[in-house]
Amino acid sequence: MRSRAKACLVADVGGTNARLGWTRDGQTVRDVVAYRCRDHVSLAHILNTYLNRIAGEAAGEVDWDAVVAIAGYLHGDRLVNSNLPWEVSVVATADAARLASLVLINDFGAVAHALPGIQRHALVPLLPGQRDDGLRTPALVLGPGTGLGAAMCLDRRGIEVLLTESGHAALAANSPLELEIVRCLAARWPHVDTERVLSGTGMKNLYEVLARMRGEFPAHQHSEQIVGAALAGDGVARETLDVFCAWLGSFVADLVLTLGAREVYLAGGVTTHIASFLHAGPFQQRYSTRFTADRLLPPVWRIDHGQLGLAGAAMYWRAHASSRYGHSIEEHA
Repeated sequence: MRSRAKACLVADVGGTNARLGWTRDGQTVRDVVAYRCRDHVSLAHILNTYLNRIAGEAAGEVDWDAVVAIAGYLHGDRLVNSNLPWEVSVVATADAARLASLVLINDFGAVAHALPGIQRHALVPLLPGQRDDGLRTPALVLGPGTGLGAAMCLDRRGIEVLLTESGHAALAANSPLELEIVRCLAARWPHVDTERVLSGTGMKNLYEVLARMRGEFPAHQHSEQIVGAALAGDGVARETLDVFCAWLGSFVADLVLTLGAREVYLAGGVTTHIASFLHAGPFQQRYSTRFTADRLLPPVWRIDHGQLGLAGAAMYWRAHASSRYGHSIEEHA
């Protein structure tokens, strides 16, 4: 009896969008397609939609593994994630999508796995005069999107990754203005975690607080609108971006000092949208002041998240393909 071929469906699922592709060798990701999560009733529905789409291109009889990079952490069989439009059960999803195996890995953990394969010419330096000596580990990758993700790449092959839930750590104020903002947010939530400000939805929270502090009505409802208004000269929107970038600089520096990172990669959808503001000064000033004059300032690079999550998921499958784990789950809590 002829054995069935093995391939892996790889996915990068955020709170808003899901990107999917597939691989046979764990290196080349093919046929990448993006879907809006809210347009589908479940993760299994997205996986099945994609598998049906590529049925003709993935010729031959195939047993499909799947590695899904997704925000949150596992509690038993269930994914804990407040930003997705549906619940996720690992076993039920694998069965509904008719998969040989399904593993969920943290979304920024996947990006950390992918760091060694980044094209260095695609990196944009955020600090003046910083040098590119290649990947220096341990390396921190983080970024604001629907939430705020962060992970560490511990080795130059991208095999060992340290996951964090630092987006849910308490938001630390660094100035009288930030202290007043935290006080306002604390009136709404008993725990003001970092992503209440440093995320796409967090930017909206920040804008609303600043608008009311300045005696204005908050006219914009989404981060894209706030960024557009800031570029068009709206004063409160521009202040929102300046405060956001400065606060991000302090947070990144604190993580570097806490985790011992030798360099930093900023990714995430919001990072791309606010690129011009990240280069404008507040981020660099706050980041740099955290380090003493005799310490080498760890470089900070901006990268387009793009397909890095898919590449990291493919790399994970390649590294673990020899252990055919069925429906087993890798815990990330």
